Amino acid sequence: QVQLVESGGGLVQPGGSLRLSCVASGFTFRKYAMNWYRQAPGKERELVAYVSNNVDRTNYADSVKGRFTISRDNAKNTVYLQMNRLKPEDTAVYFCGVPQLSGWGQGTQVTVSS
Repeated sequence: QVQLVESGGGLVQPGGSLRLSCVASGFTFRKYAMNWYRQAPGKERELVAYVSNNVDRTNYADSVKGRFTISRDNAKNTVYLQMNRLKPEDTAVYFCGVPQLSGWGQGTQVTVSS
């Protein structure tokens, strides 16, 4: 059973930074790619970033390219999202997910506001 626990969200001013973490369990983490998603109020969940299982490939939504960096530590079963130069439009609940498996964590709220 996939279990995902996100953390690291909070309130930050525009231009600030946050680092999100997602600890995974219930599957062989090192064998699976991982995604970060976000869902803003009244909007559908959108894919933000992707990292392959061995970190040789990453991909980003155009809206975050150059500002966000996805990474992972397979020894710690953890995937990270470093978010820099945050904008108010980045405000959302952020979730990690496994592309090939079902299951969601509770998410972590990111609010960018002055």
